[in-house]
Amino acid sequence: MTPAERNSVDKKDLGLAPTAFSRLAPGAIRPRGWLLRQLERQADGLTGHLDEFWPDVAQSRWIGGDAEGWERGPYWLDGTVPLAFLLDDATLKDKVSHWVDCILSAQHDNGWLGPVHDAHYGYPHDPWPVFIVAKALTQYQEATGDERVVPALARFAGRLDALLDSEHLRSWARYRWADMVISLQWLYERTGDTALLETAAKLHEQGFAWREHYERFPYRYRSRREECDLRTHVVNNAMALKAAGVWWRQSGRLEDREAHRRILAVLDRYHGQANGMFSGDEHLAGLNPSQGTELCAVVEFMYSLEVLAETVGDPLLGDRLERVAFNALPATMSPDMWAHQYDQQVNQVLCRVAEDNVYTTNGPHSNIFGLEPNFGCCTANFHQGWPKFANHLVMRNHHGGFAITALAPCEATAKIDGVEVTLMIETAYPFEQDVRISVRSERPVEVPVDIRVPGWAEGASIAGADVTVEPGRYTRVVLGERTGTGVTLHLPMRTRIERGYHNSVSIHRGPVLFALEIEEDWRTIGGEAPHQDWEVYPASAWNYALELGPAPEDSIDFREEAVTSHPFSPAGAPVHAQVRARRVPSWGLEHNAAAPVPERPETERGPAASVRLVPYGATNLRVAAFPTVEKG
Repeated sequence: MTPAERNSVDKKDLGLAPTAFSRLAPGAIRPRGWLLRQLERQADGLTGHLDEFWPDVAQSRWIGGDAEGWERGPYWLDGTVPLAFLLDDATLKDKVSHWVDCILSAQHDNGWLGPVHDAHYGYPHDPWPVFIVAKALTQYQEATGDERVVPALARFAGRLDALLDSEHLRSWARYRWADMVISLQWLYERTGDTALLETAAKLHEQGFAWREHYERFPYRYRSRREECDLRTHVVNNAMALKAAGVWWRQSGRLEDREAHRRILAVLDRYHGQANGMFSGDEHLAGLNPSQGTELCAVVEFMYSLEVLAETVGDPLLGDRLERVAFNALPATMSPDMWAHQYDQQVNQVLCRVAEDNVYTTNGPHSNIFGLEPNFGCCTANFHQGWPKFANHLVMRNHHGGFAITALAPCEATAKIDGVEVTLMIETAYPFEQDVRISVRSERPVEVPVDIRVPGWAEGASIAGADVTVEPGRYTRVVLGERTGTGVTLHLPMRTRIERGYHNSVSIHRGPVLFALEIEEDWRTIGGEAPHQDWEVYPASAWNYALELGPAPEDSIDFREEAVTSHPFSPAGAPVHAQVRARRVPSWGLEHNAAAPVPERPETERGPAASVRLVPYGATNLRVAAFPTVEKG
């Protein structure tokens, strides 16, 4: 069965509200252009090789070894499965198939999947790591049609249901219950077994009430160490975004369907960062751009946005997803993807081992680049970021066609009215303003395509179709023999200035945040090539205030160059900006990070300098929340 045929599988939805769109099976979307190069780089880096040398994956108890048998192996599998099929990479497919074979063949007689744990990991039948495995197995089944997966997951669901009657959810599983509800709903759509929805209802009942929590949100400041718990944990909050929307499919309540808007607004108001994320190092940490955000939170936040984009179809979700994917995600990994950070900072001017640091609870290694800085969860979990983003770019709509929920170069194939149709998206977006969208098919067929137009894209237009385009909405075009097989979406990328912490400014162009380019001095501090640990020191000045006029956007000169195969690297940045700025001598380091942005900066006298800004995702050191002074 081809990926296109697997996308036509009938789903039973008697007890579930239908999703706004339907995700395509892994393998149905093929990345192109810079996105393909990025995914290939990931396969050549840590993702493709972690299982060869890192004990917690290479010797995981999930595959019969004696190393960690909790969440780390499942995390790696959950990201590597979609990567393997996106790239049609035989080596990666063999690796994930080995893992699936081990997991399914070792299923306990009572239905339990995976190791039974000791006290070190919480309690013996902690279901949290199985929630992750279930996500990986559902993706694998969609990609391969493996007939073992559905009955194995159904048997585990029966075991879980019995355990929920005797051992209520606790610890991590209580806060991450929605991840398993997604898999139970997936199973129900394929089996029609209403007992699965009853189990999902038990998870919801015993799980933490995230929607109600955000209706009376108490954490409106940097978390104090003594109050840090699983409610302030940044990754839990990133996962929480999707919880009410996932449950809406069973509750049917409007407040569940729309809860994500309030959650995003609350997080932005009290902890928001210019890169589209919110602070959390490791707990919610306020608005200061020198606080960090854990990498696990970045990829889990993206997954929440992707699930909600499929479930409720709100165009706002695609806007936020692109902002995080094109900024926060690449900025927290080395350009070759052999090293990553535990915490990234919007104003990140130094990455070094430091006992005296700004973090709420994290340790001295938190913002260095390396194999396992601070804690190994991000080493295991970051792999899902790019692959799941690529796998959610295009979905099926309910009108016999496609929905483009996020923009990046790719092709997507599905059966439409019995005809294999490929949708092609040709672009260097987010670094160019035009997106060319076309279809090809075995024989003529009309294909309705819903195109998400970003909310920032005032003046957007679609050439080749007689349609009205409204930013922040989906626009439908029909492509085919009678209507023409292609259109061009034009997205004017005007400069946007956003105000933030201490009246700082951030510079945006389309979905891309721009940051001061700081020369970098990388110093190896341990490990083995190619997965060493690195400190990064600034080799140029960073303490600038931007000199902006009455119309700030007129003070910034953007310049475009050819888009390289490696746009998220200091050497490959395809767009940069020049802006006048003045040094602020009193703005220096505090706790081995940039001190809080000065609200009334005292600058050096003399002529202003011209400084260069580049895409945030292309930086490893940066300032992206600037103080300002009036021009002249």
